Amino acid sequence: MKLHQLRNATLLLDLGVHKLLVDPVLGDVGAFSAFKMLGGGRRRNPIVPLPDEAPALLDQATAVLITHAHHVDHLDPDGVAWILERGLEVWASELDAPVLRKKGLDVKLVVDGFLGMRAEVVPAVHGPGIMGWLMGPVTGFYLASPGQPSVYLTSDAVLTDDLLAAVARLQPDVIVAPAGAANFGIGPDILFSVDELVTLSKSCSAELVFNHLEAVDHCPTTRTQLRERMQAEGLAERTHVPADGEMLSFEGSDARADESRISAAPVPRHQFQKWVVNQVAKVM
Repeated sequence: MKLHQLRNATLLLDLGVHKLLVDPVLGDVGAFSAFKMLGGGRRRNPIVPLPDEAPALLDQATAVLITHAHHVDHLDPDGVAWILERGLEVWASELDAPVLRKKGLDVKLVVDGFLGMRAEVVPAVHGPGIMGWLMGPVTGFYLASPGQPSVYLTSDAVLTDDLLAAVARLQPDVIVAPAGAANFGIGPDILFSVDELVTLSKSCSAELVFNHLEAVDHCPTTRTQLRERMQAEGLAERTHVPADGEMLSFEGSDARADESRISAAPVPRHQFQKWVVNQVAKVM
């Protein structure tokens, strides 16, 4: 398995015959508004360009995977236009499929067996308490492709007992987690703090890849800070903080993705929550 970090949460996941472009945000620097509300550092986003490698990597994509459709730092208008131009299938959870179809995209649901993989949609919480509720429902994905290491994309999340339980049950070989500790300048962090990433890393034996760094204005954690902390905690050998454009390679096959690890529980629909979040998004 190869993982090509592009920018923020955008990456190309190379699983052999399938090359999934995850959460494509392809706009130029400053293409959409600032996220930070108070304090210094407020800037239009993204705050960095795509890496030079981006065009060649984008050309390799065979399908698109969306973790959540209602936040522009995971799917922006340029990303939508790019998908439509190439006519690629978009894979998403039942939560996001309706809004993606309204954009004209060819949407398929991620279910166990999609694209020949063992798969599970894993709900996540995008912040604590009422802030997490207002950020809207999000889902991560566990994917186990034959002959490839299994991977768990947490999506935007903070650490919860449910997330730790999912990691313990699924035992992914690789975990991709957002590490920016995003904060609007008011209220709590809405992504994993560095302390939470340490706890997550110590809770399992997986290789961990940290992204969602140094690309949007409300994510204060830096790659240097994160690498130094993981080194101090003795976790540097299996934690990875890729630069934009960097490729990571993971060997081994997933022999542990047996049927008993995959949950068949339905994903909560969150209809009222989604409606409220969509109304708020219209006025922002």
